[in-house]
Amino acid sequence: MTDDADEGLTYAGAGVDIGASEAATAALVGAVDDEAGEGDYAGLVDIGGQYLALATDGVGTKLLVAEVVGDYSTVGIDCIAMNANDLVAAGVDPVAFVDYLAVDEPDEVTAAELGAGLATGAERADVALVGGETAVMPEVIRGLDIAGTCAGLADESDLFAEAEVGDALVGFPSSGIHSNGLTLAREAATRAGSYDDPFPDSEKTVGEILLEPTRIYTGLPLHAHDTHAAAHVTGGGWTNLERMGPHRYEITDPLPVPPVFGFVADQGGVADEELYRTFNMGMGFVAALAPDDAAALADATDGQVVGRVTEGTGVATDGLELD
Repeated sequence: MTDDADEGLTYAGAGVDIGASEAATAALVGAVDDEAGEGDYAGLVDIGGQYLALATDGVGTKLLVAEVVGDYSTVGIDCIAMNANDLVAAGVDPVAFVDYLAVDEPDEVTAAELGAGLATGAERADVALVGGETAVMPEVIRGLDIAGTCAGLADESDLFAEAEVGDALVGFPSSGIHSNGLTLAREAATRAGSYDDPFPDSEKTVGEILLEPTRIYTGLPLHAHDTHAAAHVTGGGWTNLERMGPHRYEITDPLPVPPVFGFVADQGGVADEELYRTFNMGMGFVAALAPDDAAALADATDGQVVGRVTEGTGVATDGLELD
């Protein structure tokens, strides 16, 4: 990884401006519902005694890697993961998933690969796969896009609120790059190479490493250990921790960084700050809870106490300030 960004790639330079994206999302949410919280991971509907929670998302430009590699078998897992993990971050147990596939022309082989991935993702997330919709739109879509919606039920007492000053942070490992930042990762990976190149010190290719499916975080005993708030680390990287409340999040003992991020940094000359503002950097999910509860949660899972919540703003780690 590098601190020299003079000629290095950035997410905005690659085509995705996080600030502009957040502003557009805020404008959309504000136009639909003035009371909707920008940091909410799920839409909530009071159905009398319980809340119906909904999250919707896709897999982004990871699809373009799958297209070049010629393998769509894992992106269905990503599609379910991106939605189910958002519900988990809200304190909701996902129960069902419905997909939407838009294509320029039908292809049975590709559809079967996508379906297999969705089935695997549903099994990992322990949700019912309740069908979906396939739309053929040659004048709108080039290739394909897949998205979906995940539904869950929760009592009001189950819903996570905000982190508290003094909380400890438990980080959970990612399975790799997940489904965010691929616009930057793709440009870095193909700057002087291709997806067919062998990944350094691995039996896999670069494309196979980028297609490693997103980890699904259902099943973590978050409620059993009195979790106050949680964050699914997606677009925006570690700044997602700020969605747990207006505090300062100090990461003092980070999880190991998987090699894929060092590869992106080296190939694209991407500065450390840009990496942490874009990618999960090995930490795909974070929970905030009292220190004793945090230690118990870490002992009961593959999580690790990685830092603490203090007064102030932003996210800090290893000399970096992410605001």
